[in-house]
Amino acid sequence: MTDHPTPRQSFWQGVRDGGPFILIVGPFGLVFGVVATEAGLDVLQTMAFSIAVIAGAAQLTAIQLMTENAPTAIILITALAVNLRMAMYSASLTPHLGAAPVWQRALVAYLMVDQAYATSILRYEERPDWPVPVKVAYYFGVIALICPVWYLGTLAGAVLGNQIPEWIPLGAAVPIAFIALIGPMLRTLAHVAAALTSVVGALVLAFLPYNLGLLIAALAAMAVGAAVEVWLVRTNRWVKP
Repeated sequence: MTDHPTPRQSFWQGVRDGGPFILIVGPFGLVFGVVATEAGLDVLQTMAFSIAVIAGAAQLTAIQLMTENAPTAIILITALAVNLRMAMYSASLTPHLGAAPVWQRALVAYLMVDQAYATSILRYEERPDWPVPVKVAYYFGVIALICPVWYLGTLAGAVLGNQIPEWIPLGAAVPIAFIALIGPMLRTLAHVAAALTSVVGALVLAFLPYNLGLLIAALAAMAVGAAVEVWLVRTNRWVKP
């Protein structure tokens, strides 16, 4: 007898765990829809952008750089750098989902967003004994509401545009979304050191053009986090989270 859930049960558990994120993802999508149309994109272009990229932070960064008439190369490099974390997410999920069929892995890759990753990896680490089909079903359950709400939020923002009252603090959805994701994941000294480095670096280097400060801060954060983890291992102070 095994005590793990069936794929169907795991899927609905994922839906329940990922459901609360729609309270953040919806306003986040609205923000992007509004910003994109204000930058000159029409509704179709805005929706194509969201569906093709499905990465809010990278999309907002690219739109901001486009409005600043930044060189195309800078826009592409910056957007890719912002999304570099997805490569790390994928590497982290490989031990859990690497044995899944190719089409499932391809779909997970397309649907790789911060909320789905953060929720799923925490569950996988709690239940490493789950079979691959159960883990895959859980991931799809987490994203089942998040993805449609992101699309609908983008569409609403693109259609409504400036009709949304200014007193509604839509912009607050962006920092709240990342605080909600990052907070539970700061479980080691290396995590905290990397987070602090990125925050301080981004603030100190905010004067650099084309958001280059973010790129430098991200690289510095990864270097500091890795250095702290190596130090912890060498001094026998590292504890697996």
